[in-house]
Amino acid sequence: MSKAGALDLASGLGGKIDKTDVLSAVEQYEKYHIYYGGAEDERKANYADMVNKYYDLATSFYEFGWGESFHFAHRFKGESLRESIKRHQHFLALQLGLKPEQKVLDVGCGIGGPLREISRFSLTSITGLNNNEYQIQRGKELNHIVGVDKTCDFVKADFMKMPFPDNSYDAVYAIEATCHAPDAYGCYSEIFRVLKPGQYFAAYEWCMTDSYDPNNQEHQRIKAEIEIGDGLPDIRVTGQCIEALKKAGFKVTWSKDLAASSPVPWYLPLDKSHFSLSSFRLTAVGRFFTKNMVKVLEYVGLAPQGSQRVQDFLEKAAEGLVEGGRKEIFTPMFFFLAQKPHTESQ
Repeated sequence: MSKAGALDLASGLGGKIDKTDVLSAVEQYEKYHIYYGGAEDERKANYADMVNKYYDLATSFYEFGWGESFHFAHRFKGESLRESIKRHQHFLALQLGLKPEQKVLDVGCGIGGPLREISRFSLTSITGLNNNEYQIQRGKELNHIVGVDKTCDFVKADFMKMPFPDNSYDAVYAIEATCHAPDAYGCYSEIFRVLKPGQYFAAYEWCMTDSYDPNNQEHQRIKAEIEIGDGLPDIRVTGQCIEALKKAGFKVTWSKDLAASSPVPWYLPLDKSHFSLSSFRLTAVGRFFTKNMVKVLEYVGLAPQGSQRVQDFLEKAAEGLVEGGRKEIFTPMFFFLAQKPHTESQ
């Protein structure tokens, strides 16, 4: 179902950006980041534009390499990457206690891979919230293909300003998405508002761990590589997420960095020393092949000018993620389950 071929990748590069404007969009995106003199305050102030540009530029690469679900997973030995990703999604659904016919919100849904899997697993109706038009259109195509377009839909909106009434949803989740928010408290407050009293919010967050030293230049470099390669204004530490949840009004049921207990390192698919046929496109050889394929497609005019630049900053992200994982200063799966009290006094 996912776009698999070179021509599919080329046709999607740039998303909704006009193909003649892709190069300038890449340059504008890069200027937001510290590598090019950008400041954190500017990234936060212009996060919607920055993240939209990022996903217009990067979505086809993600789908080409990862499939429909753009996230990592806690993984057991002998388990394939695809199997672990599905189990990771099922685990979240079980933690939320999802029941058939409940109304669920996926905050920052991408092209809807987790949305479709969780909906079929739990028999729930899920709305995917996304501010990127290209991803929404792609998600609608995939929903129709698998037959969940009657129970699952998409809404184009900013998760800092959701267009939903108070107390609208039976459950809310986010998978490696709210890391794009310029302010965790503001984002969690909106989630708190639209969630029904007594119900739960669960998420996998991208975070710097307690091992991260903000005064260590190597740690700073790794953090910056992840930020530019993944469209992030600033990566929070785990404790900041918990503080923001409590400030927003949630009662945190439990939280844990699931990367710390993963039998197989979460970053293994991106590790240059690792080779896998099942996830070939994510390996060093696969990424080298993709890089040169994109170079050729751009040269002959099938891919827009600037496509190779996108591949370059995604490669930088992969390097930063692997280093951050090895040094245990970064995690893509700080999990938490939080409840909205039944009454405000609680």
